[in-house]
Amino acid sequence: MDKDWADKVKEINKLIGSKSTCHSAIGKLICFRTLLFEQINQIVNNFPEEAFYQMPFLNAAGYHSKTLSYSIWHIFRIEDIVAHELIAKDEQILFRGDFLKTIGSPIITTGNELAGEEIGDFSKKINVKALLEYAKSVMESTNEILNRLDYSEYKNKFTDQDVDRLKKSGCVSVDENACWLIEYWCGKDIRGLIKMPFLRHWVMHIEAMRRIKNKLCKDARKGVDPVAYCGFSCNHCFLGQWCGSCRTEYNTCSFALCAEEHICPNVACCKNRGYNGCYECDNLEKCDIGFYIPSNDGANAAKAQALYIRKYGKKEFLKVHDRLHEKYEFAKTQEILGQDMYQGLKILEDA
Repeated sequence: MDKDWADKVKEINKLIGSKSTCHSAIGKLICFRTLLFEQINQIVNNFPEEAFYQMPFLNAAGYHSKTLSYSIWHIFRIEDIVAHELIAKDEQILFRGDFLKTIGSPIITTGNELAGEEIGDFSKKINVKALLEYAKSVMESTNEILNRLDYSEYKNKFTDQDVDRLKKSGCVSVDENACWLIEYWCGKDIRGLIKMPFLRHWVMHIEAMRRIKNKLCKDARKGVDPVAYCGFSCNHCFLGQWCGSCRTEYNTCSFALCAEEHICPNVACCKNRGYNGCYECDNLEKCDIGFYIPSNDGANAAKAQALYIRKYGKKEFLKVHDRLHEKYEFAKTQEILGQDMYQGLKILEDA
């Protein structure tokens, strides 16, 4: 588990055990859930449709063996069922509006009964944008329930009637890989449910989602030109672990994410002009498009690298970049090259 996330889980679990600190625990829990949800939000809004039904770790042992779509569905179906059927004893979010219709899911269950290629087939049917809206609605409704709870309710347990109601709802499959969930949830008190699934369950599956999308980005970059349009080397960029580069559909460079339709202005300009990269443009030194805007700290460094590519070619550029990164980490390298584009070019030449 991510160390920072693990520390937050530990702190919240400790605080929620005491009447004097339970209010603080809920506040921290909701803030943490907001942070975690932003991970989901970024993936949904920045990755291509095909990413959500790919299974790069098919048949592996662990949550990362699923798909991105399945992971989101699974997290929030479980939360919806637990928060509304068990704790609030009211109607689930899935059934309050047209979510089931807009999402396009063939099931109303948690999906525990699905395995292998069944998960991929299920994921292809899902409207991911609608699924994100559902997930957001579930999170917000759960947060409201958490804020309403009094500490005296934390020890409330569930009855045989609760078990029967869950079974009759049809939201948990009778398959052996799923049916245990009802007894598991009903065997806890409300405080136990806050810890799991409202906290730890999120962390486990969102970590798995990060692992899935990082692998998809890594796979997308195989055989692809590692030199970005602006002149950066994707081989050394700090984004390399979770970005597929601007030459693939898995581009999560910051300038792409901030741009219209998530297309970096430098990429758009090069494609419109038929350039392989900005280093082919005669206006490079004076350009202030996209990554080259004067206010961007990395503009001079990118231009220095693009100038080097123009003069010596990509092959030599990648060699000198490797040598430079034997001495410095990525951020320091860009700082050194970015003081002045011509000075940066000389540093690359001397390297």
